Amino acid sequence: MKRVTLALTLAIAAGLSAQAADAQTLKTVKDRGMLSCGVSQGLPGFSSPDDKGNWTGLDVDVCKAIAGAIFNDPSKVKYVPLSAKDRFTALQSGEIDVLSRNTTWTISRDTSLGANFTGVTYYDGQGFMVKKSLKVNSALELNSASVCVQTGTTTEQNLADYFKANNMKYEVIAFGTNDETVKAYEAGRCDVFTTDQSGLYANRLKLANPNDHMVLPEIISKEPLGPMVRHGDDQWFDIVKWTLFAMLTAEELGVTSKNVDEKAKLENPELKRVLGTDGNFGEQLGLTKDWVVRIVKAVGNYGEVFDRNVGAGSPLGINRGLNNLWNKGGLQYAPPIR
Repeated sequence: MKRVTLALTLAIAAGLSAQAADAQTLKTVKDRGMLSCGVSQGLPGFSSPDDKGNWTGLDVDVCKAIAGAIFNDPSKVKYVPLSAKDRFTALQSGEIDVLSRNTTWTISRDTSLGANFTGVTYYDGQGFMVKKSLKVNSALELNSASVCVQTGTTTEQNLADYFKANNMKYEVIAFGTNDETVKAYEAGRCDVFTTDQSGLYANRLKLANPNDHMVLPEIISKEPLGPMVRHGDDQWFDIVKWTLFAMLTAEELGVTSKNVDEKAKLENPELKRVLGTDGNFGEQLGLTKDWVVRIVKAVGNYGEVFDRNVGAGSPLGINRGLNNLWNKGGLQYAPPIR
């Protein structure tokens, strides 16, 4: 009996030790007093700074939402602009706590980089942009075209697959950064610019004459974009994952940045669970009872974030489409908070 008790005690101690070792990121962030968030080097609608260094965008709002949940202050974020090439190294090395940078979820990235995707913030797909003067209306008319593409992305392989599958020839003109790629396209160094379709709409705004360019209708790939965290800290993985789910759930329940305080006073059982007046779901994450209220006050629900940054209320004007809620014909679906 003593041996069994000793073995059980040792097992529990080992489990608690492993749990403590794994749950370091939240403590590190709290001790630092700031979330370190990896973002793009400037992609309108997703993550871009203004001339005063203030960052905005859908990916930026994910960072602000996490900071809101932890600190009740969305300003407690340090934004680290990263190229496609450097983004994963920055996460692996601990330079950033989370990567929220228009990054496609693939099996190789999920298994070989020592990191986990936490969800899909934007369902996207690769497309093509051309000058209207080329009089091209379909990607199937791009045989023998020269194509500007950014290195270190899923875009290159998708491009090769599409042209091979359709028996078309092409010339790749590759660049290290997004801005270099856009400038080369605008300067006429290639016929076509290819990236995620959301990126095409965002980058078109950077051109001197946006209306001289058009995005072709074809979508040639699945590009689910979402945040990444390092392997080995399940608590931190859960916090980032459920931050997105909280934003989606708030939209499902009609909870907005303007009415969240009133909604929290209602006797609706589901609202009480989600907004923290019933249950201890926030504490289970290592956060406070009102963690969802904090998130919604920081950035709004998912619909507010989408519309403000890339949707109808933004210069991009992208249709919700696949990014609508599941009960409105889209793919965005959050597991229940219960």
